[in-house]
Amino acid sequence: MSVSSPPEKMSPIELRATAGLAGIYGLRMFGMFIILPVFAFYAEHLPGGGNYTLIGIALGAYGLTQAILQIPFGWLSDRIGRKPVIYIGLILFAIGSFIAASATDIYWVIFGRIIQGAGAISAAVMALAADLTREEHRTKAMATIGMTIGVTFALSLIVAPALNRLIGVPGIFAMTGVLALLAMAVVYQIIPDPVISRFHSDTEASTGRFGNVLHNPELLRLDFGVFALHAVLMALWLVVPLSLRKAGLGADSHWQVYFPVLLLSMVLIVPAIIYAEKKAKLKPVFVIAVALLLASQALLAYTFESLWGTAAALLVFFTAFNLLEATLPSLISKIAPVGAKGTAIGVYSSVQFLGAFIGATAGGYLFEHHGSSALFAFCGILLTLWLLFAATMKAPAAVRTRMYHVAEMDTGKASGLSRQLAALPGVHEALVLASEGVAYLKVDMRGFDEKGVVQLLGGEA
Repeated sequence: MSVSSPPEKMSPIELRATAGLAGIYGLRMFGMFIILPVFAFYAEHLPGGGNYTLIGIALGAYGLTQAILQIPFGWLSDRIGRKPVIYIGLILFAIGSFIAASATDIYWVIFGRIIQGAGAISAAVMALAADLTREEHRTKAMATIGMTIGVTFALSLIVAPALNRLIGVPGIFAMTGVLALLAMAVVYQIIPDPVISRFHSDTEASTGRFGNVLHNPELLRLDFGVFALHAVLMALWLVVPLSLRKAGLGADSHWQVYFPVLLLSMVLIVPAIIYAEKKAKLKPVFVIAVALLLASQALLAYTFESLWGTAAALLVFFTAFNLLEATLPSLISKIAPVGAKGTAIGVYSSVQFLGAFIGATAGGYLFEHHGSSALFAFCGILLTLWLLFAATMKAPAAVRTRMYHVAEMDTGKASGLSRQLAALPGVHEALVLASEGVAYLKVDMRGFDEKGVVQLLGGEA
């Protein structure tokens, strides 16, 4: 039989691969995020560091190379293997970290951050996870890896002030470089080698699918949204630490604001996510979150240099930010054509990193030449545009993606099977790719008859 009822649990190999890859993915993001709360203070004392345009470029430089190289590195992993590309990426990340650690001026820090971003292994990590997990567990594995972004972001904000006090920013850079080298040992020792490595439409970008993705207005709205979200995030790190310091809170104590704000924001988004998914109210929740994000900018501008005011504004900001970070990938999955999900995610991720670069650079320039009001106005304009795009988007269908392994067959038979699957109750879209041995289905869980799918695919054994 080519299909059977999905086992309840992931195998030990799948668990080990998922945990190991999540750790590596999180480590890279930790290295990118950890300097955000403390870098502006450090850069003030570097030659050239009094220039906030350069500070902004240093903060966001990793995003430019990450945006440019992420998809090509994924393609390279199809040619030379997943692990070699991950090794190359970790080496580049370590080199960039050590360059930044030994920097004698802001320009060398910028160069180090550019090299850090050049270690763009995200696509290769996701492709390796797809190689090492069965179809029925792949979504779970990808979600676990994706969750590490939120966890490492929160952790980096909390521990950065303490690490800055102990080892300073150069020490933090050096530490992340050492951790990247240690991660190579994790890749070698812990993460299994895939028995078969092939292209996966659900995790990798395909040149033939770019047209479908780039001409889809609903996906473009989401791409602009994640661009704006990360542009605003990076711009704020030029002024929030300074605001807290001017309010009388020492840099080493900023965690006393970040920790409760992040913890409470995580608690607040849980009922919103449950309501959005269970009641099929994803669009209203999404629009409200963008509106809250916009409101947070007005609050930050109004309460600048007020400790309690900034803390309250940050709570609004991070509640909306974390909610949007959780719902945006879900919206991409629901809206993207079933065979172009990997391409849609690749474009989305690249635009996200580009937003980080543009936001930090533009924010630094505006703060340098026109003050904090201009920076908040820039963020407000981006978020106002996003709110308009979000409010006018089509409500996404209440669907989920399901994947099933299928037996070997020619393309003609795969096309026929796709039509049969699409005709089943609860199936909105179906695509059988003979080259991948996978059936991709977009289904409405309330009317979906999975037994019918299993029986139909079982008949193809």
